[in-house]
Amino acid sequence: MVSRVDVSAARRDWRDTVRDGADLALLGILTVLAAAPVLTAGAAVGTASAAVHDWLSTGTWPTARRTLSRFGRGLLPGLPATVLGLAVVILLALDLLALASGRVPGGAVALSLTTVVAAGLLGYAAAIVVEVGRAGGAGWWSAATRAARACLDHPATWAGLAGTGLVAALLGVLVTPVAVPILAGYALAAMHAVARRGLRTTDSRRLDALSGTRAEVS
Repeated sequence: MVSRVDVSAARRDWRDTVRDGADLALLGILTVLAAAPVLTAGAAVGTASAAVHDWLSTGTWPTARRTLSRFGRGLLPGLPATVLGLAVVILLALDLLALASGRVPGGAVALSLTTVVAAGLLGYAAAIVVEVGRAGGAGWWSAATRAARACLDHPATWAGLAGTGLVAALLGVLVTPVAVPILAGYALAAMHAVARRGLRTTDSRRLDALSGTRAEVS
């Protein structure tokens, strides 16, 4: 993939936008292909998330050698995360289908509560993916701890990640199946962008509070 040129927004033109879009589309396709055996999904998603993190942080994509190294190192650590993630998705899907069809008592209230829980878990999963990317594509369990802390400390970011995941899931259902792999790359970039925006907002508020405290002391 072609590296993004780190230039100011004023100098970027439509060719830079097209190149970025093509890079993300290729990233999504490669991620889906790498995750096709299912048990490699954790390593594939972690490696792709790390690549997006590098791209957003430095303006360049990691080399193929570094990417393959990350993927190889992430195979075994990502296996339990893949199995657990699939189990949670299957259980929630079965629960929602049972409630929607009326086979399980609870009606609209239970369905609504389950949907909210599913959305919250989706946002939490997105936060984990972002944290794994920041750690170089590995360390799923420590990333889960950091993501839980981040979601509790920044509920607005948690909600934003949940909304991003829901939009991506909806688009995945609506678009043609051929376009789903392309969507994966954009979804990863959106998750990182939402998480970064929440972090910048929090840092800005902390700086404002610190400046106010210093002004009062003066």
